[in-house]
Amino acid sequence: MSDVSELVNDSQVYRTLLESTKAIPWKIDWVSKKFVYIGPQIEALLGWSPESWVGVEDWAMRMHPEDREYVVNFCVTQSQAGVDHEADYRALTKDNGYVWIRDVVHVVRNGGGEVEALIGFMFDISERKKTEDQLLSLQKELEVLSFKDGLTSIANRRRFDSSFELEWERARREGQPLSLMLFDVDFFKQYNDLYGHIQGDKCLIAIAQTLSLALDGPRDLVARYGGEEFAVLLPEADAEVARKVADRCQRLIKKKSIVHALSPHDHRVTVSIGVGSVVPGALEKSTDFIKAVDLQLYAAKHNGRHRIEYVQLDGVACTSAVKSGEAQTTTSHS
Repeated sequence: MSDVSELVNDSQVYRTLLESTKAIPWKIDWVSKKFVYIGPQIEALLGWSPESWVGVEDWAMRMHPEDREYVVNFCVTQSQAGVDHEADYRALTKDNGYVWIRDVVHVVRNGGGEVEALIGFMFDISERKKTEDQLLSLQKELEVLSFKDGLTSIANRRRFDSSFELEWERARREGQPLSLMLFDVDFFKQYNDLYGHIQGDKCLIAIAQTLSLALDGPRDLVARYGGEEFAVLLPEADAEVARKVADRCQRLIKKKSIVHALSPHDHRVTVSIGVGSVVPGALEKSTDFIKAVDLQLYAAKHNGRHRIEYVQLDGVACTSAVKSGEAQTTTSHS
């Protein structure tokens, strides 16, 4: 039993155990800010010899510049307060590379409660960070995909709904205009029946690309609204701007000249467009505005297709238009 006690009390055994682990033990004297000890494993990991770790300046200067200020300030503040802590940072290797390190720090106090020393372990967490970065990248990729239409690669309905609500609240808050356009590809069922669904998909892709070319505002958004329907959101665009964008869309689609033998409009693919502009003020529901614009799209289709129906609304007019199914409109023929 006494042999066991001697073994436990043997500091050399402790050192052997510490230096056989992958973790790198270290100790700093708080008053002098000098390293009392650092494990020899540090050289295998970073290339710097244990003897080169003299004081905290060596620790700080062998840290990535982007991490240094925050990590040093955090560790000093926590140490002064006597709080155990840990910090992740990129440590400089002797060959000018970087390794991700996690420092786990324990604050040692003397009998009077004053900070006497810091002891801790450095862990190589590079592989863990690489995995975390890969997971984060995958998560971002999935987020992008969740807002992208799988066929046309433009925004999908989910992205439109999210963006519309954000822009609606911004326009209401800042007293700015907001315009919306809803598109429907004319006689698309007949197009699919005649040319097949693969060609129909190509047609929708071409329309999506064409509508994207018509936009120039930094927050303008084109989205696939559903089936052969598209939506264009124009933040800070009044009725005049919206009219110009709608006309541009019509011109570009006409220039695309997609053959549609069953269309009465020059045997080419055309679109019907409903356009609305509003400064959200007295409106209680953003959905009223969408419904009002949808009424214009319905009117464009009902009145012969291949046309644009416009409406400019305030809160009262928008609510009234939705309730009555009518609104004050102007019409553009193409």
